[in-house]
Amino acid sequence: MKKRPFTILLVMMNSIAVLLGQGANATTVESASPAAHAVNALGLDLLKSPGNHANALLSPYSIQSALAMTFAGAAGQTREEMARVLHFLGEEAELHRSFAALRQALEDAHKKSAEGAEGARKYGGPGEPVTLTVANRLFGQQGHEFRQPFLELTRDTYGAPFQPMDFLRNAAAARLEINSWVEAQTRQRIRELIPPDGIDRDTRLVLVNAIYLKAPWAQAFSTNLTRLLPFHVNGGLVMSPTMERRERFGYAQRDGYRVVTVPYSGGEIQFLILLPDAVDGLAELEAKLTPQLLAGAASPDTADVKLQLPKLKLEPPLMRLSEALRGLGMKSAFDKPQGSANFDPMAPRKPEDYLKISEVFHKTFLELDEKGTEAAAATAVVMMRFASLAGETPKPIEVRVDRPFLFAIQHRPSGACLFLGRVTNPL
Repeated sequence: MKKRPFTILLVMMNSIAVLLGQGANATTVESASPAAHAVNALGLDLLKSPGNHANALLSPYSIQSALAMTFAGAAGQTREEMARVLHFLGEEAELHRSFAALRQALEDAHKKSAEGAEGARKYGGPGEPVTLTVANRLFGQQGHEFRQPFLELTRDTYGAPFQPMDFLRNAAAARLEINSWVEAQTRQRIRELIPPDGIDRDTRLVLVNAIYLKAPWAQAFSTNLTRLLPFHVNGGLVMSPTMERRERFGYAQRDGYRVVTVPYSGGEIQFLILLPDAVDGLAELEAKLTPQLLAGAASPDTADVKLQLPKLKLEPPLMRLSEALRGLGMKSAFDKPQGSANFDPMAPRKPEDYLKISEVFHKTFLELDEKGTEAAAATAVVMMRFASLAGETPKPIEVRVDRPFLFAIQHRPSGACLFLGRVTNPL
């Protein structure tokens, strides 16, 4: 009798608005470097996927964190392919420590931001603290045979406790419970992450990592200066609500494009703008993007800049990443060819009873206005068990973001892009 396939669902949420803190620990940042490189590299691979030329928003940090936890349960050819596609270099133990260090850097930044806000309030400053919530959890079928070392690694390194669930007898209730937890962690920004057909009685594991950050700009944009300005779209113009502020921003003129960094409260997280010189220069700029370029853009020199930046609200439809990941070379994880998936370190692999990835779902949200930025993302890796200066002020540099551009929400010390996107139409 043919056995029914079972599923494991791994979910990664990332709800972000801003970050925080000062003076990131140099040792922690250095330890986070391999994870930051992998985050940026995969993000660019996915952003440049064929046929993807409209507005785009994804969270490389969310996707990589989810897949890093999945990678902890991979072996053999599956592990080798995942390491190559996900840009995981060096020893696996070091990789997991690196993701832990990056997470720790974000948590440390939150604490320092709160301390800074409290100090600012004492001297009459705005003192609005950054909100940061990081939560990890494994929702697993009670009684299923998960390997203890895998559970210990996800618990100790990723801080993910195991919560028993009963998918077998009440998958619908389990889905509602997990979605409710997701919504709570993301302040209701990510709803219905797991659709009605996303899990069923065959589901065996839902691994969730959630991060929510929200904070103001270091200096807010004045709503009095926001006005409708033209933005180039497909050879024409649209009138877009555009903010304006003059400040000493990070600024650099590069070959064919300009870099502007706008800090959020605390200074360790920033909004990175990559603006092509030519109105139709987005494709050329995107083609030259590399992880090194993104990391190198994190800390440009400052300059007196008059910045005009469109207000944004992006909420792309649910993305299915399996085709893109297979196209990059991650085939055996999806059991292509049949029988090749190997997640034995996650749960025992038998010749006719083993785990494979079925689909990778990703959902995002971003809103940017005069006060700051809020963004959210969720990633679900669904796994199925196969059976069978002072003085005179000079004129500022004017940067008018009035054409298609690239952006990132970036952890400045490590260069890691928590969010990465493209704007071809701000409306």
